[in-house]
Amino acid sequence: MTQAIIDLYDEYTHAPLDRRVFLARLARLTGSMAAAIAVLPALESGRPLAAIVPPDDSRLESGRTTYPGRSGEVAAFMARPRKAGKTPAVIVIHENRGLNAHIEDVARRAALEGFLALAPDLLSPLGGTPANEDAARELIGKLDPEMTAGNLVSAVGFLEKHPKCTGRVGAVGFCWGGGMVGELAVRSPDLDAGVVYYGRQPGTEEVGRIAAPLLLHYAGLDTRINEGIPAFEEALKKAGKTYTLHLYPDVQHAFHNDTSEARYNKEAATLSWSRTLAFFKEHLGPGRPRKAS
Repeated sequence: MTQAIIDLYDEYTHAPLDRRVFLARLARLTGSMAAAIAVLPALESGRPLAAIVPPDDSRLESGRTTYPGRSGEVAAFMARPRKAGKTPAVIVIHENRGLNAHIEDVARRAALEGFLALAPDLLSPLGGTPANEDAARELIGKLDPEMTAGNLVSAVGFLEKHPKCTGRVGAVGFCWGGGMVGELAVRSPDLDAGVVYYGRQPGTEEVGRIAAPLLLHYAGLDTRINEGIPAFEEALKKAGKTYTLHLYPDVQHAFHNDTSEARYNKEAATLSWSRTLAFFKEHLGPGRPRKAS
């Protein structure tokens, strides 16, 4: 898989390109339309061969739920340790494909580590995540940005008051969801920790509003997102914000997503996830007092 093909697919999924235009350009890169169709399965996300944490894992309580958002009821997936009392909470924010089986699996992974995990379907105002990924990406572009950020701020408040939560709330997001972690950190002084995976950075003029410590994961080959790092990091330093930044060399955007054969990198995914869990346990775990109401 050449870097030119990866870059084209990134443009297709984020610009976005019309699918016919994408396939025509892919055919030019691969030599024929038949070759283009042959490489598509490696580019497009599919269901993992096996969920890392099975949906019926007996150690967890999990399932669909809703919470009151700024736009109305927001559908979500929730998972928590079955035998635990109150635990810190983590919001898991999906990519531009919406809430799918992979993100539900990530939420279960967080739950097994001792967190109350909530994965909102931020396409709820538009009817929820469709099965077709192209349709989901189109709907993402139709969301009202302020309303979407407001639905995430509402998720923080919902979890703070949840009877199974200690009152400490963090958020982790991937790709589009990584950018939304930044937006949430800007808008919610009650967020206790934020983890960004290769997400768009908030405007430098907004950085001063961030209260939560941040953990930032970026992919070395992700030129589109990485262009914004220097200005963002300069703004964080100037504002005296707490952050840790890791750049994983020679890996692609979406390296954590194990359903994407062409871009998943097991070593970087494992290392970044271990860092994410340690970060959440440091900032959300025992010994961290509940915020005053």
